[in-house]
Amino acid sequence: MSLNNYQIHIVQWHDAASLLRAVRETVFIYEQQVPEELEWDTFDAVSVHALATGPVGEPIGTARLLPDGRIGRMAVLKPWRNNGIGSAMLHRLIDEAKNCGLIEITLNAQVSALAFYTKYGFQSSGETFMEADIPHVKMHRKL
Repeated sequence: MSLNNYQIHIVQWHDAASLLRAVRETVFIYEQQVPEELEWDTFDAVSVHALATGPVGEPIGTARLLPDGRIGRMAVLKPWRNNGIGSAMLHRLIDEAKNCGLIEITLNAQVSALAFYTKYGFQSSGETFMEADIPHVKMHRKL
């Protein structure tokens, strides 16, 4: 299996919820032990989602862009990490934000992912805080 054989799709929750949920359940609920009641919220229905799929259409990554410019729920399945999938999804959501006329995007980055987001022009703002028992930092980027 080639780990470079993936596609990034822009989807709506109502069209791809089961695929998006599969990735987020694996990464956030099982791997990171995020409580299920914190993972699912009403923002999914109003967000634009990036969905990464593998060679046979299986879901391997996801992220979302809220109408106010917040990016979140970035997740890639473990076997597919470090292959550019997170970068590709982030670029698609940045393009989507520009197309929506947004002038800035924000996100709450897990501290372990600060270098990743900094590489793409995000800047930290504020102190480290806990979200679902995981240290995060608020970040922003002008478009």
